[in-house]
Amino acid sequence: MNIGQIYEGWRNNLLPPAAIKDIIQETSEERMSICNACPHHSKNHKGVRPDAHCTYCGCTLAAKTKCLSCKCPIDKWLPVLTEEQEEEIKGDGGEQQEEGSNS
Repeated sequence: MNIGQIYEGWRNNLLPPAAIKDIIQETSEERMSICNACPHHSKNHKGVRPDAHCTYCGCTLAAKTKCLSCKCPIDKWLPVLTEEQEEEIKGDGGEQQEEGSNS
């Protein structure tokens, strides 16, 4: 997992792009059901962190399961999209470039 994927997961958790909001929700629900049955889920371990997280990789599950380009580190679920595919689907995040703009 890289910094781009960490950002993707938290962005999709807090401010999901409208173009992929349904995909994010469906994917997260499927992944959370898998994580909830996993022995590495934090609910099966004593610890001080209050969030639901994976004790194998340390990720917060609310964000990790919403990262469409992420995979489970023990291969219980795989990426749905590459980071590039996600960018293509959501476009400019809803922002439109001005005519004649080179950026």
